[in-house]
Amino acid sequence: MNEKELLVIVTKYFKEKIFENHKVNSLKTHSKLKSYKINPIVVKYLSKILENDFSPIGIAKALYYPRVLGTSINTSFGTRIQNMFVELNLAQGSLIKGMDIEFIDKIDRRKKWCQLKSGPNTINSEDVNPLLKKFTSVTNLARTNSMNLNNSDLILGVLYGEETQLSQHYKKIDEQFPVIIGKEFWHRITGYPYFYTKLVTNLDKMILNLDTEDFFKKGYSDLAKEIEDSDLFKFE
Repeated sequence: MNEKELLVIVTKYFKEKIFENHKVNSLKTHSKLKSYKINPIVVKYLSKILENDFSPIGIAKALYYPRVLGTSINTSFGTRIQNMFVELNLAQGSLIKGMDIEFIDKIDRRKKWCQLKSGPNTINSEDVNPLLKKFTSVTNLARTNSMNLNNSDLILGVLYGEETQLSQHYKKIDEQFPVIIGKEFWHRITGYPYFYTKLVTNLDKMILNLDTEDFFKKGYSDLAKEIEDSDLFKFE
């Protein structure tokens, strides 16, 4: 598959499996009151600062906004891209515990065992030692099984961002195992040195032309109707 064809396929994947799926979940799941665990005191306060009132629409926005704009799409992003690499035969799912994918590095032609992370600030200080422990256990397993593997074959792949943006937590891991981010990571997995740059351009164009069908407003409006009919809240 040439670079142009791959760009089209990956862009389409983002549109259908990430963005369209986000739209469907926002309407199917996140607009339903039963999908939330509600702190009545906090939600009343959030309604007040959003709508200057304790109201169904204020509560709906307080619940819906953080779910749809934050956790729902960010949580699924890395998993979706991992699945995409496997579906497009750019990688295989890893059989080694603690690794997400395995692929032949298109730069050095060595097999890489990779754990994927979304962006340059997506791990915390408490994540560092467990990650290093996972990587070290793989190296020990490799020695036990006489695998042709060295530390540079175990990588942490970061899907977007620049090397200069990597947090100190990533830099600590990079001292022992390579952290490969953005442009270089996509080069290693696709074989095309400017794939990441071109993909970002393609995604920008696609996103600007998306028909959102005003699903965001519809979602919180539907949620507000459920809240209004619910016994959980008493409105004056």
